[in-house]
Amino acid sequence: MTKKQIQLIQRSWRLFQQIKPTIVGDVFYSKLFVISPSLQKMFGTDMNAQHEKLMEMLSLIVTRLDNLDVISAEITDLAVRHIKYGVIPAYYKMVGEALLWTLEHGLGNDWNEELKEAWEACYKKLAAAMLASV
Repeated sequence: MTKKQIQLIQRSWRLFQQIKPTIVGDVFYSKLFVISPSLQKMFGTDMNAQHEKLMEMLSLIVTRLDNLDVISAEITDLAVRHIKYGVIPAYYKMVGEALLWTLEHGLGNDWNEELKEAWEACYKKLAAAMLASV
């Protein structure tokens, strides 16, 4: 990722964080379950805690994009937990698709091709770090 991409992501994240976590989480998981309905069985019925965790982890990652090594322990813990939940490498693509869709719709007119490419690079970097850590 380039320095400019990191700046774009961090700037857009500040805007995106103004949306309530429950709304972001609901939109994200709804899209994820449309992409792959079978993933829904991995989650309980009360998704509020999951919505909060999603936003907290994304915030942590976005603030540390310039040095992910600082949060390598958290990334490893996240990867290990996801394996315990039954997550397989193929799911990462679906999650990335749902995340980008959620960001695009949440950011509205602030979303553009350059920002999309930056977020794609960010997610690829995170997914690669998670997959490499286990």
